[in-house]
Amino acid sequence: MKRIELFEFEDFIWFPEVIRTCMTNLIVVLHKILNTSEVLVGLLENVQKHHEFSKVIDLGSGSGGAMPEVIKLINEKKDEPIQLILTDLYPNSKCIHKINNGSLKNVVYKETSINATNLDKTPKGLKTMVNSFHHMPPAQAKKILKSAQENKEPILIYEMGENFVPTLIWWLFLPVSLLILFVMSLFMTPFVRPLTWQQIVFTYFIPIIPICYAWDGQASTMRTYTFKDVGYLLQDIEDEDYTWKIESAKKKNGKKLGYYILGLPK
Repeated sequence: MKRIELFEFEDFIWFPEVIRTCMTNLIVVLHKILNTSEVLVGLLENVQKHHEFSKVIDLGSGSGGAMPEVIKLINEKKDEPIQLILTDLYPNSKCIHKINNGSLKNVVYKETSINATNLDKTPKGLKTMVNSFHHMPPAQAKKILKSAQENKEPILIYEMGENFVPTLIWWLFLPVSLLILFVMSLFMTPFVRPLTWQQIVFTYFIPIIPICYAWDGQASTMRTYTFKDVGYLLQDIEDEDYTWKIESAKKKNGKKLGYYILGLPK
């Protein structure tokens, strides 16, 4: 595999929840800047042409990510709204309270921990993973794909980045790349909503968030599975009753923005 199993701070159970939340808040801002919602709306609408669903169960939701906005945009066009259920291995109590007591329609955040490798224990519906599949080591990633197939569950995995940079080049330019992401986080922070005192203090006065965000952002690049890597994960589990598709994701203007893995029961 080209993928390298590097660590990311937000994956550690000991990592402070408040810092993890602040970092995932930055990812929400990044989704808005890149307009990943447009890509995801197109992907979900395409899935519905081949497999009807009324619920979307998002795995590894963090602070919510792009999916609440995606469901809002989709439901504006539909008579029968789609329900979004957000889940995470480490559910954040503050995010849960904000979303479950907010103004978002047809969106709930499940309070109990959900392990993406056990899809038989999740509610029925389309499973999605947005920018979180790369967090899974090969053994767990394979379990997720196998679980979806064995349980005949549709699954859409989206990664907004691709692992195409040669490994040696990545290491050589790592200091510059870290500095760029560090500075980016400083400019992105004012767009976080709600903007808490913790986000401000640990960004501008004690820059823990920019340091961790910069490393996690760069580490995620090399942790992302390439098309060939995904093919390797699927090579001995595929069966004739389930189909897999791995393709680049595109905006309406044809510009590429990441890639997706789509699994559907026949």
